[in-house]
Amino acid sequence: FSDVPAGHWAYDSIEKLAAAGVIDGYGDGTFGGDKLMTRYEMAQIVARAMANGANVDKLAAEFADELDALGVRVANLEKKADAVKITGQIRYHYSHRNDKRFSDGKDYESKMRNRLWMKGQVNDDWSYTGMIENIQDFSNDTGDENTSFQRAFVNGKLGGLAVQAGRDNLGLVAGGEVYSNRADFVKVSYGKEIKLDVLGGKLASAAGSYKGEEFWAGILSAKLGIVDAAVTYVDIKKQDTFAPAAAADNHILAIEAGVPIIKDLKLTGVYLKGDVDIAGEDDGYIVKLNYKGAKANKPGSWGVWAQYGDVAGSAFIFRGYESGLYDEYDGEGYKGYQVGANYAFAKNMVGQIEYTDLESKANGEDANELWTELVITF
Repeated sequence: FSDVPAGHWAYDSIEKLAAAGVIDGYGDGTFGGDKLMTRYEMAQIVARAMANGANVDKLAAEFADELDALGVRVANLEKKADAVKITGQIRYHYSHRNDKRFSDGKDYESKMRNRLWMKGQVNDDWSYTGMIENIQDFSNDTGDENTSFQRAFVNGKLGGLAVQAGRDNLGLVAGGEVYSNRADFVKVSYGKEIKLDVLGGKLASAAGSYKGEEFWAGILSAKLGIVDAAVTYVDIKKQDTFAPAAAADNHILAIEAGVPIIKDLKLTGVYLKGDVDIAGEDDGYIVKLNYKGAKANKPGSWGVWAQYGDVAGSAFIFRGYESGLYDEYDGEGYKGYQVGANYAFAKNMVGQIEYTDLESKANGEDANELWTELVITF
């Protein structure tokens, strides 16, 4: 280039880029190093560098729109830019509760969970996800804490099937009403508007009376006009510690349907039926009403909800999500209500409060809990 003398500090680099066809200067034979470059011109350089096999993924992600206009495919560049992505979450909760139903005898609970999520792309079809969690318990004088490798699983495709395998949190029925806790399982899914999930494995050690027991489940879900509907069937082995001890297995059928009433207001109904008669019952129902909902990426967003349930002891396995009150009725059944609200105070900072009041269907004992939580993600 006529405007780049041999003694210029960038001469060698410019010559190499020109020889490789990455840059070609202007029509008058100049390099134009004193001119501002447009994004479109920069995109042309990035495209040529990509064609030469250069590792410019982050530049390609920045100029994705311009490259797309040039007909260069960059859909997967962002995920290729970093082989492993790490994200984090801090969850602190404090709850005050009626202590009559709680095994530890305390009338409050205060814990903080620190989580690190790792996700790596194995190839175009498969990815790996892992999660390490540290729990600090402020509810006692010893300041108990533990760190464990909580989740590890892969997601991928086999033909037209979506596959997940490993340890992850498993929610059976939309709100985890049948089961909500970790499990080691394999899940195979097919379909989109009408979807079939088939999964099986072992439940985690924290799963109440079903610690480590084997299970399999089938879930058929569909969107029928404005109605979201699903049918779930669960077959699970049962420990002798679960009353009544005579039954070896349990089979749970759950039918759920949700319909919008007005904008942002949704009504959901769930019917549950177990295989075992406990306290004269083997089925139950849950009715939920949800309005809006806080979104971590939208400061000021909020939501409220209310639900009432009357569920036999054999119609659910373990409900460990958020409030710890439900799992106290494992094997007995419960009836009662819950109300709650959440709010995004700032981006990636969401607070939640809920009040739960339940009564045992086996002996009528009552318990209630006020649960508060702050979740910070990064």
